[in-house]
Amino acid sequence: MTTTSTIDPATTTTRPARPGLVWALAATHFVGRAGGVVRSFLVLYLTQAQHLTPATAGSVVAAVGLGDIGSQLLGGWLGDRIGRRNTMLAGFLGAAAALTALGAADSLPGIWVAAVGAGLTIELFRPAGSAAVADLPAPHRIRAFGVLYWAANLGFSVATVAAGLLAKHGYGLLFRINVLAALAAALIVWRLVPETRPAGPVRTRRPLLPVVLRDRLMIAMLALHVGYFTLFLQTFTTLPLLMTAGGLGPAAYGGVLALNGIAVVVLQPLAVRLLAGRTGTTVSAASMLLVGLGAGLGAVCHGTAGFAGSVLVWTLGQIGLAVRFGDTFAGLAPAELRGGYLGLASTTWSVGAVLGPLAGTALLQPAGPAVLGAACAAGGIALSAAQRALGPAVRRRTAAQA
Repeated sequence: MTTTSTIDPATTTTRPARPGLVWALAATHFVGRAGGVVRSFLVLYLTQAQHLTPATAGSVVAAVGLGDIGSQLLGGWLGDRIGRRNTMLAGFLGAAAALTALGAADSLPGIWVAAVGAGLTIELFRPAGSAAVADLPAPHRIRAFGVLYWAANLGFSVATVAAGLLAKHGYGLLFRINVLAALAAALIVWRLVPETRPAGPVRTRRPLLPVVLRDRLMIAMLALHVGYFTLFLQTFTTLPLLMTAGGLGPAAYGGVLALNGIAVVVLQPLAVRLLAGRTGTTVSAASMLLVGLGAGLGAVCHGTAGFAGSVLVWTLGQIGLAVRFGDTFAGLAPAELRGGYLGLASTTWSVGAVLGPLAGTALLQPAGPAVLGAACAAGGIALSAAQRALGPAVRRRTAAQA
């Protein structure tokens, strides 16, 4: 099967690269995130509506992350095979079906199965959308990735505030809104997103796995980012538990978490301008340190103001890493394997989504907040040092690929 790209590299290098494509992708990110009200409140739904223990709820959240792992790998592979656009459509439509099943499940096995299905489909669009941006000429990628990230976090800030208020009317409403958002995002892709996959027969494309297994730098970067996302994503499970233990309810949690999205929306465009000309690995190393320190602070602070301050600290690190994440991995990838490489990069987020809830709750419950906080701070320091050590090799690869 041969698919012709709708982007001509000969023309896109002399003018802004397909702003219509970038903004259409941004619209899908905004709609998907603004309506994605279930995931941030899933642990509260499971403990309050389904009456599961915190540890069991953490395992269900981890099951979503387990589905995410397959989602990123499948999304990257499909993006290189059937195209970026078709993969995104499959993801959004599948997410609508899986979320419907998760909201209707009333037994633990059914909840686990639906959770895996939701994880497998909710994030299927991410590697395909990232590959579509990576198909743009290199000078345009950082800004395009920034627009997508900004739109997603604008949607996330809307979702967290709205979900905190809507949860008072029952968690079933959150599931219905999320399903409708997934269908709306699919409609945007269907009407507005063109195909961008580079032209060429699928049968001539190199298999992904043998290439990656020989790529030691890629493997090292993947391992490093698994550690980062484990540290970062455990906050979304432990933070609501810490706030609940402190006597704060869902509305307070939603308000504090909304600061994350609001800070990204306000600061991320400035961060793109400030950080675009700096070395990506240096930016990432500083960002990992901030996330570790912010997560550590959140584990030991008290009161709404303290939790809000910790969220703002790790949000600064989140912004810095996100600004350079996509273009860094795109610079490591062979042109015909961009979807697969970016799918693997996104998988680090998914593996962190599995390990983070498990590690966070495993430390919090028996050892207490102080041990959790110390582990987060130490993890941030170690990750930052490792990223700095990989910097020279990443810079050489990026220059060679360019």
